[in-house]
Amino acid sequence: MSLHFPDKNGKSGDIVLGYDSVKSYETDKVYFGATVGRVANRIGKAHFKLNGKEYKTVANDGKNTLHGGKKGFGDVVWAVTKHKYDGKKPHIVFTYTSPDGDQGGKKGFGDVVWAVTKHKYDGKKPHIVFTYTSPDGDQGFPGELIVTVTYKLVKDNELSVVMEAEAKDQATPVNLAHHTYWNLGGHNSGDILSEEIQILGSSYTPVDGELIPTGKISPVKRTPYDFLQPRPIKDNMKDLKTGYDINYCLDGKADKMRKIVELGDKKSGRKMELSANQPGLQFYTGGMLKDIKGKNGAVYQAFAGLCLETQSYPDSVNNPKFPSQIVEPGKNYKHNMLFKFSIVS
Repeated sequence: MSLHFPDKNGKSGDIVLGYDSVKSYETDKVYFGATVGRVANRIGKAHFKLNGKEYKTVANDGKNTLHGGKKGFGDVVWAVTKHKYDGKKPHIVFTYTSPDGDQGGKKGFGDVVWAVTKHKYDGKKPHIVFTYTSPDGDQGFPGELIVTVTYKLVKDNELSVVMEAEAKDQATPVNLAHHTYWNLGGHNSGDILSEEIQILGSSYTPVDGELIPTGKISPVKRTPYDFLQPRPIKDNMKDLKTGYDINYCLDGKADKMRKIVELGDKKSGRKMELSANQPGLQFYTGGMLKDIKGKNGAVYQAFAGLCLETQSYPDSVNNPKFPSQIVEPGKNYKHNMLFKFSIVS
């Protein structure tokens, strides 16, 4: 996966981390570009109670469940059910340069990654829809769940991501998250620590040593988590050895679209704004990345990219004071995100 956007000098660059091959995504352990669920983030002790019944989910993060379990939504193949890219003569061009002495046998042209050098799909609001049906009992969760994710180019330099889910026959927790790693300087430009970020969340959910929320909600003022005003990510990281991996309780009404994050890179001039309709945001600065072989020969190390995961609060199923994640049978879950890209001098 990739997302290209020009810098202040007009040079296009890929600003999301990723791999060259499908196989690498299939074996990925850091969720590059994944849609994670059925319940994103952590469920403490891999269990919860719902309607008087206790459910045990698959533990894959010590004794806890992370991003839906060992085979969550980020580990399965989704179906493409709809797409639209009907500009005038839509087309795509792939190229591959075969070096001198290229074998043409065990590793022929069908076994290598080709580059997309030209494409055109500039119809009105081009989009693509992915679907996945999660069966009853999937990773320990109750009920069948039908999930769709729609990526749409809505205006110049604006990307809409809409994640929806319908509980078919049983109440079930649902908390989907978009797990792209961003680096506005370019996916292979080094770390993101000098990028400036503003997070419009006046409070956060403190966690224990296993990153499970304690149940408290605390103000960000006078803590390293205060990004209410834009500032470089690295400013208050001296007490955070592995960087940020924390949920913000976002300001404003949770069911309304509002701007929640502004991210900027002075060197490239790129800027990104994120709006969403969720109560929380997991801000993760990729501190656990190490020697990840990425696309175009890049090797990603700690802080090579950051995640902005709009969500419900982690472990909400075990904290009745947190916003509910439960979707009743026949009801729908809808999670909207809008990314706006621009250049600043």
